[in-house]
Amino acid sequence: MDFFQRFAVPHPSFLIYGAMVSIALTMIALVIGITYFKKWGYLWREWITTVDHKRIGIMYLVIALLMLFRGGVDAVMMRYQLSMPDNTFLDSQHYNEVFTTHGIVMILFMAMPFITFFFNYLIPLQIGARDVAFPRLNALSFWLFFMGMGLFNISFIVGGSPDAGWTSYFPLAGNEFSSSVGTNYYMIAIQIAGMGTLISGINFITTVLKMRAPGMKLMKMPMFTWSAFIANVIVVFAFPVLTVLLAMGTMDRLFGTNFFTTVNGGMDMLWANLFWVWGHPEVYILILPAFGLYSEIISTFARRNLYGYKSMVASMVVISVFSFLVWAHHFFTMGQGPLSNSIFSITTMAIAVPTGVKIFNWLFTLWKGKIVFTTPMLYSMLFIPLFTLGGVTGVMLAMSAADYQYHNTMFLVAHFHNVIIPGVVYAMIAGLTFYWPKMFGFMLNERIGKWTAWLMSVGFVLAFIPMYITGLDGQARRMYTYSESTGFSLLNMVSFIGAGIMAISFALLVYNIYYSIRYASRDIGNDPWDARSLEWATHTPVPEYNFAILPQATSTQPFWDAKKNGHEIFNGKIEKIHMPNNSGWPFIMSCIFFVFGFAMVFSIWPLAIVSLIGVLGCMVYRSFEKDHGRYISVEEIEATEAKLRGAKK
Repeated sequence: MDFFQRFAVPHPSFLIYGAMVSIALTMIALVIGITYFKKWGYLWREWITTVDHKRIGIMYLVIALLMLFRGGVDAVMMRYQLSMPDNTFLDSQHYNEVFTTHGIVMILFMAMPFITFFFNYLIPLQIGARDVAFPRLNALSFWLFFMGMGLFNISFIVGGSPDAGWTSYFPLAGNEFSSSVGTNYYMIAIQIAGMGTLISGINFITTVLKMRAPGMKLMKMPMFTWSAFIANVIVVFAFPVLTVLLAMGTMDRLFGTNFFTTVNGGMDMLWANLFWVWGHPEVYILILPAFGLYSEIISTFARRNLYGYKSMVASMVVISVFSFLVWAHHFFTMGQGPLSNSIFSITTMAIAVPTGVKIFNWLFTLWKGKIVFTTPMLYSMLFIPLFTLGGVTGVMLAMSAADYQYHNTMFLVAHFHNVIIPGVVYAMIAGLTFYWPKMFGFMLNERIGKWTAWLMSVGFVLAFIPMYITGLDGQARRMYTYSESTGFSLLNMVSFIGAGIMAISFALLVYNIYYSIRYASRDIGNDPWDARSLEWATHTPVPEYNFAILPQATSTQPFWDAKKNGHEIFNGKIEKIHMPNNSGWPFIMSCIFFVFGFAMVFSIWPLAIVSLIGVLGCMVYRSFEKDHGRYISVEEIEATEAKLRGAKK
């Protein structure tokens, strides 16, 4: 009995028991379904062992959509808890757990895989490459991320969820105030997932620098590829800080060190500094690829070249540098002194300048354009005013003196969501809708898509604008309840209604996918949007090798020039193509990492040592493995090309 109590949830509730049952039933149904339809072999051959960047990208997409649902449920639960005074739907402990997991799930396990999906699927296609630089490393990146995500998500049914907030500040995250294993899950699961992200960053930087199509100089790359390249440079500089930070936090909790304690020479503010040295660049890791997607979409549907290409690139470079110079604005109220506050206030305001450059560039692209209001374009148009509002409130928060009023209130919560939801979530859905036909060979329904965009925007305004008001009136963030006398109840009820409307819009997105799978036309050709960059120059569906002949790039929009000006982008003849073999090694190694992480969470030292030896054994095996890949013959390529040309009119 003592053994099982070790893994029990310390603060169970009806909702957690319901989650346990639903997860168990879902897993049983999946196993039965896969076994009944005899798909285990198919899953192993085509997905689990794949090194194809497109399939790895789609797996990232599936995880992102699942985590969007998980984090969305948390959000609705919190808004319902605060929709009326003295609500007892969640107690304080359960609210802290939901609050913590919502932030981590949405930032690291929803937004990050969403942008990594676009990195994987688009970068090789946009630069005219056949894969990423290190295909097996790419598979390892995904499976490490997947195992980290899985380890984090089992916490609320085995051992208990983390409850010290998504920033997990010490000393609150120390053993004294967070005595359950929940914060261990936080430290170790994010560490494993973060290793996968760091490996991805190195992989994509190498891909962009070394594998561009002939003629594609850096200043001829599509804007999304530029944004992805800069975001991955930030990843390589920022994520090692997170890696070291989590390792130090793990040692404090498991081995009794004193990095962040308030005794024996520890310094709790060291955690806050290091967390935000990673945390604020992380915001731009998310937002810059979103800017790249908006640039591709706005240019395509305005039927114009992107205005100010060089200034767009320069503004992203400036943003990437400034992103490392603003971290201390997260603790203006913690007694740094006027000099430090003034410096970080100025750098925070300054970062608005290159961001404003991008807004004006998009507006000038639209000026005198022949605008086509598709669903992706509608999201892009809604993004501009909503994101601008979030940016303006960010400048308000950048004033260190005024921040004493705003900082620990719902005003800050409203600002953050006002930036991230239009800036990232809208871009992800717009990009998903835009590239869906290239991935799957049919388009999502436009009418349902536009209803989704408008519903989401109405729900967003109702959910977050009231928070600005209640925040200015003094409603503190992180509080799980309030009294009737505060006067916050009406606006919080409006906010809950808005969250409900947003939930309906996400359900409508899922319905759109279902409806389109059943009824959408499959006869859409390779370029249904009349697009401009190289990813649209290949077939739909995209063959394993991407391009039978490597394309020639002579401008920032070679496919558009080929269509409108008669430029030839495929010169030469078909030759045999070298491709990597599939491998189960990344999956197996990541499974051992999962076991190692679980053992560390519960301090099961023999299992941790054995699994660590297993990880090292996988590395040794890979070091001595001789696998030189394979070649696709000319005859096979020609047969595939003939089949794909005949499949679409």
